[in-house]
Amino acid sequence: MRLRNWREQKQPDLMIIPMIDIMFFLLVFFMISTIYMVEQRSLPIQLPKAEQAATDNKPAFVVTMREDGTLWLEDKQIAAEALAWQVKLESRRNPAFAVLLRADERASYGQVVAVLDLLKRSGAERFALATEKGGSGS
Repeated sequence: MRLRNWREQKQPDLMIIPMIDIMFFLLVFFMISTIYMVEQRSLPIQLPKAEQAATDNKPAFVVTMREDGTLWLEDKQIAAEALAWQVKLESRRNPAFAVLLRADERASYGQVVAVLDLLKRSGAERFALATEKGGSGS
């Protein structure tokens, strides 16, 4: 009488649970890493703090003003006249577009008002001022 060898008859098992765990881990890793990549593209400025700051994820025309008064459109430095021209073009193309102004908290109030006035004269009707969530600036 011949005895069966149990090793020869056992079929390999496909373990799906560890594979699902690995896929979820990779998904979370790539989601978090892309969030940090997006934030690194913006110019480093010190935004004022506001207790009631809210996050808006809608894309906007992002204008950054540094402490020295230089203007940046997205990640490129731009002159005030060129910014006005870009806003005019965008307002003709999309009347409902919004401008997000990221001004350094050390920039003068007069400079910020001058940029807002320039944007308004160029046809922009919707504005947002970027702040950081936190206590009051003083």
